[in-house]
Amino acid sequence: MTGTDVIVVGAGPAGLATAHLLAAAGHGVVVLEAADAVGGRMRTLRADGHLIDTGAEMIPSADAYPATWRLIRATGLDADPGAVPLVRDALSVWWRGRARRHAGRPLGLLTGMGLSPRARLDLVRLQLRLARAGLDPEHPERADPGGETVADLLRDHHPQLRERLLGPLAAGFFGWTPRAAAAPFAAHLCAAGSTATWRTYRDGMDTLARALAEGLDVRTGHPVTGVSAGPDGVRVDSPRGTLTARSAVLAVPAPVAERLHPGAPPVERAYLRACGFAPMLRLSALLDAPVAPRGAPRGFAVLVSDDPLLGVVTLDHAKHPGRVPPGRGMISLITRPEGTGALLDAPDEEVGRVLLARAERVLPGVTARVRRTVAHRFRHGLPLPGPEALAARPAFTGRPPAAVEYAGDWTSLRPCSEGAVASAFTAAERTAAFLAQTREPTLIEA
Repeated sequence: MTGTDVIVVGAGPAGLATAHLLAAAGHGVVVLEAADAVGGRMRTLRADGHLIDTGAEMIPSADAYPATWRLIRATGLDADPGAVPLVRDALSVWWRGRARRHAGRPLGLLTGMGLSPRARLDLVRLQLRLARAGLDPEHPERADPGGETVADLLRDHHPQLRERLLGPLAAGFFGWTPRAAAAPFAAHLCAAGSTATWRTYRDGMDTLARALAEGLDVRTGHPVTGVSAGPDGVRVDSPRGTLTARSAVLAVPAPVAERLHPGAPPVERAYLRACGFAPMLRLSALLDAPVAPRGAPRGFAVLVSDDPLLGVVTLDHAKHPGRVPPGRGMISLITRPEGTGALLDAPDEEVGRVLLARAERVLPGVTARVRRTVAHRFRHGLPLPGPEALAARPAFTGRPPAAVEYAGDWTSLRPCSEGAVASAFTAAERTAAFLAQTREPTLIEA
């Protein structure tokens, strides 16, 4: 038996960042992860010399992602100039038979991005409106768009913004329908800035997670079935045995946290139940040679604006040449909300057949180059904020520190890795405050 202060459930970026911060402050921490490796929804698979990301990670500048870059510096990843390289011409939009480059960049306002001059002017007007709205990505409930949905936000603007750019962006990257709350979407767009600053992790999207895990007591293959708080600490149940600690942090999606912690106080239960999630489906295809869409030979991600099923095509070999063996290629196909539900439970073979057929017009001949496919399914892919979650969030964030805390992008309704990492700073601060109020640690049973 050994003593511990905190048990963190979940070894994704939110859980590992929380554990890292608490351990750095001198607290004893154990991390439990049900999967056989760290990374959560930001895991990287390694097969046949390929780095296969399970998600679509991009890292904007330090101004846009301050929490992420703080940990990049803390783990020493910034010591290697090539560890977090820029991605050239990161985002394009598919329209009328070719990819239109420079989407999300000021240059795109000149080159067009597939938008008419009137639509581009209206995009500038929308950007100016949002800039005046006082958007805070960590507090979307405070924004002027308030109860607006994404559909409401775009209704009075040029239809091309909805049809060719912002609508496909919300659907393809976040898995959101037009009924999602506008404030989190708008706040994230403003915070992320120009796509010209987008970077990636050279060694896979789990790079930061693996760096954070070093030096921590991380136990993979360790599922958790229940968490309960009592006067003597927190009990964490698992098929591998029961553990106890002074506190716990649930760094899992809100629906999972609600199931694990049925005794949560009413304010917490109300927010957990209000936090919806969009399922995500991504198919990675390993190719015998690289491919590129017409119009964007160097680009990484292409928003497919005119397909009801296929939302995004990513050229993973264009992220960094080290992602694939020399002469090979790799792409990923991400579904739109309309197609995710229909394919989520389909066999991998069917998912590959359907999505590759859709991708043919963007990447002609790609099916013939496929050597292997890997399907990635996340039933709780990304937070899907609605009015109920925005309304319940002030009471959730204003509650006093407790024995059981939470971390994850859903805590701020911000669907990105920065949302997950930023939540860790809040969770660590709240947990440390609770520990300062309590007595000696209870025991953890090995």
